[in-house]
Amino acid sequence: MAEITASAVKELRERSGAGMMDCKKALTETAGDIEAASDWLRSKGLAAAAKKSSRTAAEGLVGVAVAGTKGVAIEVNSQTDFVAKNEIFQGFVREVTGIALEKGDDVEALKAAPMAAGGTVEEVLIANIATIGENQVFRRAKAVSVANGAVIPYVHNAAAPGLGKIGVLVALESDAGVDVLEPLGKQIAMHIAAAFPLALTIADLDPEVVEREAAILREKNADKIVGKSPEVAEKILNGPIEKFKKENALLSQLFVMDGKTPVADVIEKAGKDAGAPIVLKDYVRFQLGEGIEKEESDFAAEVAATAGLTK
Repeated sequence: MAEITASAVKELRERSGAGMMDCKKALTETAGDIEAASDWLRSKGLAAAAKKSSRTAAEGLVGVAVAGTKGVAIEVNSQTDFVAKNEIFQGFVREVTGIALEKGDDVEALKAAPMAAGGTVEEVLIANIATIGENQVFRRAKAVSVANGAVIPYVHNAAAPGLGKIGVLVALESDAGVDVLEPLGKQIAMHIAAAFPLALTIADLDPEVVEREAAILREKNADKIVGKSPEVAEKILNGPIEKFKKENALLSQLFVMDGKTPVADVIEKAGKDAGAPIVLKDYVRFQLGEGIEKEESDFAAEVAATAGLTK
């Protein structure tokens, strides 16, 4: 058996764009022959997958699943919205969501988890990249649970059951029955999808986000405090900041169903009507591609470059 040197692995990796371990395996399978190893990688779709992995993946699907008092949401991205309609991609997202429901929301641990048809989540994802022909990324996962009560799922713009562009989970802690918690949770979930809260409570808001917004508001209102006493100036500047906090914390937001009642009051009233306190313990809101900077590309130029027609 030929010795597989580090330099050979490096050369194959640079030539093919495949991962280091895949290059090492290819060289082992082909007795160290780099040309044959390149062909082996291409035959397995690994070189193609690696090349496509440099492309921005900001489309795809969010998956949600619930079992009793626990639920999970995941996001798997692709390059184009077309892939979200692909049965292979949908099946992958659905199965990985189920695995996350069982094993938790550690993405790296989930990538190593086995799938039903064989291979780990990460291995199947790489194979899907080659099969479907687009880069795909398992981006994130989050689980929520309650000791007693219900976790209610909601999918906005559903592409299939449990799959869509916005996935929401609402975790309600209570002794009230599911006949009370499920419709309440569904309404709150729809509110969350529409209102995009940044945190559960004002105290949970990211201090950096609040301070950045405060700096903007101070600058915006600077002309209003000219000639004012320090006390009045403070009120003028703090008013918009406090408004920002209330409008971005879920429990203090005005319920979208009536536009006037804070979400906290809606939950409190539901608990009183049910004869059992209801606590909104946690929530998840995953919107497809949020925070990902999409690439702006010239498709004609990309085709020309691929065809070797660039000047």
